[in-house]
Amino acid sequence: MDWFDLSADASLGGLFAASFLGATLLPGGSEAVLFAVLRHYPEQFWSALLLATLGNTLGGMTSWACGRWLPKWQRLETLPQLERLRRWGSPVLLLAWAPLIGDALCVAAGWLRLEWRQCLLWIALGKALRYGVVAQAALV
Repeated sequence: MDWFDLSADASLGGLFAASFLGATLLPGGSEAVLFAVLRHYPEQFWSALLLATLGNTLGGMTSWACGRWLPKWQRLETLPQLERLRRWGSPVLLLAWAPLIGDALCVAAGWLRLEWRQCLLWIALGKALRYGVVAQAALV
């Protein structure tokens, strides 16, 4: 029995979990999981792309919610990064996929009380574009 020969359903479930956890402050490599799933199951392209995007977007919104529930500290209000996010608004969350800064952007957007529907839209769009590139690369 090959322990690494998972079914397509189990692989997609693992992809969703990796994508969700990868968008929180926990470390993760959901791009590698998406790549591996599509290498083994290229016929699952749209399902894998959708689940990776959905999981990662929900993880980003979880980070947004964590920021929303943080108390307001006056000292943080003057940080230049927060001032830029406040000035540019939720479109900055197109970069929510980026390593190191993406999670912080989502938390900061929640802390600044940016409107959640706009944040959801920009987070999802940025993550879908990034996973689209990874998915295409897996099929080459």
